[in-house]
Amino acid sequence: MKEDQKNFVIFALLAALILFAWQPIMHWVFPQQPAATTKLVNGKSQPVPNPAADPTADSPSALRDRAAVLAETPRVVIDTPSVKGSINLKGARFDDLVLVKYDENISKNSPPIRLLSPTGAAGAYFAQIGWQGVGTQAPGADTVWQASAPRLTPTTPVTLTTTNATGQRFQIDLAVDEHYMFTIRQTVTNLGAAPVAVTPFALVSRSSRSTDVDQYVAHVGPVAVAASAANYINYGDVETAPKQFTTTGGWAGFADHYWLTAIVPDQKLPVSLQQRGTPAKTYQADYQLTQPINLAPGTKASYSSHFFAGAKEVKLLEDYQDKLGIDEFDRAIDWGWFGMIEQPIFYYLDWLFRLVGNFGVAIILLTITIRALLFPIAQKQFASMAKMRVLQPKMKALQERWKDDKPRQQQEIMKLYKEEKANPVAGCLPMLLQIPIMFALYKVLLLTIEMRHQPFVLWIKDLSAPDPATILNLFGYLNFTPPSFLAIGIVPVLLGVSMYYQMKLNPAPLDDMQKQIFAIMPWMLMFVMAPFAVGLQVYWITSNILTILQQRWLYSKHPALKEPLPKKDAPKKEVAVK
Repeated sequence: MKEDQKNFVIFALLAALILFAWQPIMHWVFPQQPAATTKLVNGKSQPVPNPAADPTADSPSALRDRAAVLAETPRVVIDTPSVKGSINLKGARFDDLVLVKYDENISKNSPPIRLLSPTGAAGAYFAQIGWQGVGTQAPGADTVWQASAPRLTPTTPVTLTTTNATGQRFQIDLAVDEHYMFTIRQTVTNLGAAPVAVTPFALVSRSSRSTDVDQYVAHVGPVAVAASAANYINYGDVETAPKQFTTTGGWAGFADHYWLTAIVPDQKLPVSLQQRGTPAKTYQADYQLTQPINLAPGTKASYSSHFFAGAKEVKLLEDYQDKLGIDEFDRAIDWGWFGMIEQPIFYYLDWLFRLVGNFGVAIILLTITIRALLFPIAQKQFASMAKMRVLQPKMKALQERWKDDKPRQQQEIMKLYKEEKANPVAGCLPMLLQIPIMFALYKVLLLTIEMRHQPFVLWIKDLSAPDPATILNLFGYLNFTPPSFLAIGIVPVLLGVSMYYQMKLNPAPLDDMQKQIFAIMPWMLMFVMAPFAVGLQVYWITSNILTILQQRWLYSKHPALKEPLPKKDAPKKEVAVK
């Protein structure tokens, strides 16, 4: 096969790989691409309803209206600056909770995120506190508790009590902070004539899977921390067999993309944690003490634990981990292998946001910072590229001289690199460093709730979602929705243009196949990046602009890079080769 034909085949295979294999690769390697939260209609931005934000929406298990179910049982009202809802006194269940600081979408009248719902309504999702008993009848799901007060607030705790027929008095002291953490103290007093044994437990139950998508590096589903190790479990894994852990310290619960429920046992006593599921796709996380508490007549014992139900706010999770001593509570966010890069990026980006008040501007400032840190490496890159360009004639001469002996050709070229102190890989270093930074930024934008629904300018109302200004339907003036692979917005086009001009400044490669790849790459990346978060595209566009300015300055320092290379068909001059 001739060289040109070979190059064409390679180019065609690369193009086909990018076009057809990109989406499957992205599904497993990258976090879930965000759904659009706004769209342009007649040139104006409008919010897009998000049914996935409500886990009870369109559920096949819908039985009765939620309000009617809530009215059927006596309740204690939950009222804090962050959550509102109620506790069901029948069974002592947390089964009604909304997050008042977070809305389903960005419209002004959007309802808040609903996290918990009662049994009997669609999408039942609740937590329950209780005991198992030996020699006594422990309270059950039908037990109606007596409450000391009608409202649970950060300043007014509530005590629930009940007494059984054999004289055991059960008590649950409840307190809540201004965020999402409930403190629970369970006490049993044995007023009977015989000894009893009780085992405290807690559980979280949900009647269906999360509507968020679980992916390789963005976990959604059961979570259990045991022995200081986070276990991210798939829903399907617990449908066939439960996952069990014996540990001192840790917790268990369910993680959605932005939300978390977690039962947290006493961190100093050994417990058995379990994650269970059924073929009917109902799920339960629970724990119980490994040893029962024995109570002689006239004695009592208490057990303390916590229940978290709320948003996975980075600093808040870390604060609970430190102040309450909850083992690895910050692992509720699946940072993954790049956590050491992602977390510093998050903290710096969050600091910049609080400084300037606009997340898009904060991303631009982050980009400038990263480019400034990489500038010394970029200088070395350009120096290496200049040296490689000067060596091109000698390399071509070696290739011609040893074209029939490839091993000798490579040997002579490596010898030339060594003699001239040139490193052909040095020019790739800044690009290689950018890959983990971009991946880390993308995970930060997708995983951390602090970036959710953050506006930038004009029509960009959510930096964690794709650009809604699709060109094909004239920004919403035409009444149709383009297919996803053609839903190209203004920001992706700006990305393609900036990439095109950046590549135009690079030295033109000698190989025709490489020229073809470089010519089409900006526009292929435009399509590839279109479904991604606008925030990531803002980072890349800013980085490209800074690269263009940097290249112009560095070209003035390395004029050899601007000298044209001899073409393939140009008359060859004798070049001395050592």
